[in-house]
Amino acid sequence: MLSNSTMRTPLSRVRGLGSAKSGTGHFWLQRLTAVANAILVIAFLGVVVSLFGRSHLQAVALLSHPLVAILMLLFTVSAAVHMRIGMQVIIEDYVHHEGLKIAAVMANTFFAIAVGGACVFAILKLSFGG
Repeated sequence: MLSNSTMRTPLSRVRGLGSAKSGTGHFWLQRLTAVANAILVIAFLGVVVSLFGRSHLQAVALLSHPLVAILMLLFTVSAAVHMRIGMQVIIEDYVHHEGLKIAAVMANTFFAIAVGGACVFAILKLSFGG
């Protein structure tokens, strides 16, 4: 019986890459963003809770504070990257038609960029008083 290591080319064993060529990188980026999100969601919820009962001007003042804006930007980027990678894994695992898979991965990437970009735009607009 052949082991998995004998089925791989010598170059792939040296590089340590599986069949997808980038699985380890995605795996660690997914874990990194998960840890970042666990920390940043606490800050996000703290900001959301502190906004209850405030007027619009008070909310804008809080959200335009540099530390709050930076935390919200970090949360937005980390969550968008985490969402994109998570959905890509699901698409790659469950969509079996190659053309549809490529289209779905592209749509997923564009969606994550659009959502992340819109959130970043809104935060920057509030932060710089637009």
